[in-house]
Amino acid sequence: MRKRIFDYDLRGKVSNFFAKANVKILLIIAIVLLVMIPSTFTTINSGEVGVRVRFGKALNNPVNEGINIKIPFVENIEKVNIKVQKIEVHTNSSSKDLQDVDMSIAVNYHINRENAIDLYKNVGMSYENVVLEPAIEESIKAVTSKYTAEELITQRSDVSDKCMEELKKKVEKYGIIVNDFNLTDFNFSPEFEKAIEEKQVAEQKVLTAKQELEREKIEAEKKIVAAEAEKQANELKEKTLTDNIIKEKFIEKWNGELPKVTGEGTILNIDGLIR
Repeated sequence: MRKRIFDYDLRGKVSNFFAKANVKILLIIAIVLLVMIPSTFTTINSGEVGVRVRFGKALNNPVNEGINIKIPFVENIEKVNIKVQKIEVHTNSSSKDLQDVDMSIAVNYHINRENAIDLYKNVGMSYENVVLEPAIEESIKAVTSKYTAEELITQRSDVSDKCMEELKKKVEKYGIIVNDFNLTDFNFSPEFEKAIEEKQVAEQKVLTAKQELEREKIEAEKKIVAAEAEKQANELKEKTLTDNIIKEKFIEKWNGELPKVTGEGTILNIDGLIR
């Protein structure tokens, strides 16, 4: 009897042990699945391209938009942004006449989809700091050294275009496409800015003086023309004015009254009045 009771208790303990072990195993499996499932799927959004990395090595096939499967703990998918992005750079340079120039630049660019994997392999995800920003600064220095400080102001659009051309040569081999290049601000030394202001004031004064001189010249010419016209009119009057016309004008204006003072032999003589 005792042996049967012992065997029963033993079987019960063994069953309980395995039952508890099964629960733990199931719990461990559930935890593993919860960890592995999220790391098995990766979503590539619109405007991105994925680079599949297996044991640290980038594979050559790009990962397209949508939900993609990867091998947990073996593969990783890096997302490269291929949408238009903006980078702002503040730098200083020197002009052709050795004036210091502080500049602010805004560049719009995007990564060429076909070059995304090569860019990741050769440069990594820090391509802005490693490639783009140094190339922008170098392009600025190369171009501004060909212009005087005054030309940098007056030919700003041309300077911007030249900088963009120079930048494209430096970064397109990495698959970085430059969409737009803007020089947003120029700042020179206080001394140079003061000299520019004084020059502009002087030029404005010269322009004002020229305008005043031109106005006076026009006024003088107008007076000469008017005097010449009056002279010609008077000469024409002298040529056309006859005694009969004068008599006619006199009669038209005469009020009919005789002279108040008369003397001996006083007679209204129009010819005498004319002379």
